[in-house]
Amino acid sequence: MRVIVTRPPAQAVAWVQTLRELGLDAAALPLLGIGPPDDLAPVHAAWARLRDFRLITFVSPNAVQYFFAERPEGTPWPDGTMAGSTGPGTSAALRDQGIALTNLVEPAADSASFDSEALWARIADWPWDGRQVLVVRGEDGRDWLASALRQQGAELHFVAAYRRLQPRLGPDEQALLAAALADPGDHVWLFSSSEAVSWLRQLAPAADWAPARALATHPRIVETARSLGFGRVDTVAPRPQAVQAALQAAD
Repeated sequence: MRVIVTRPPAQAVAWVQTLRELGLDAAALPLLGIGPPDDLAPVHAAWARLRDFRLITFVSPNAVQYFFAERPEGTPWPDGTMAGSTGPGTSAALRDQGIALTNLVEPAADSASFDSEALWARIADWPWDGRQVLVVRGEDGRDWLASALRQQGAELHFVAAYRRLQPRLGPDEQALLAAALADPGDHVWLFSSSEAVSWLRQLAPAADWAPARALATHPRIVETARSLGFGRVDTVAPRPQAVQAALQAAD
């Protein structure tokens, strides 16, 4: 069975490589384009006042990548500022940018899910009254964590470090989509965002997904995939090894 990785292009390439190293037949079909925002001035302004924030939380690896792409040369990460992550991929991206473990707060390794709620479980008892928090995200996003922090007296700020774009399929991606439509039972879709499922709906509006299987990295994405008509959708942790284990368990 071929695993179709729908993450944005840069992440999809890395995931495909790791899945292949684990012995899986994997291919990339990015269903979400990512690019910089039209206006980078707010990102530059955020970098100029990093020390003002008790916590800077990143919603995804894309948020890390595009925020740090605008890092002024020689700018250190302040010791008193924590970098917040909602999952393993974002944590890895932060470590790649040089964030020390002492400055990183993330969900517990055995969390039932990796999301804002899991991050909140690690920081809920911190003193937040009057503290400033920056959320680095796309041009829009889910505000659950921001609401929880506000209720504890934190002052929230937001910056759009990237924007989501319509996916553009090249010849290889188009051929992969055609193969998955022709033989849905021979492919398993790996979704890491509800937007990717929505774009698939637009790319193949007449498709019958009942014979197909999907893996999704969050319960909300599971429900979106089920609404598209996938016959089987399972939750899987956002780690290549978890994908391998899920497919081996189904054999």
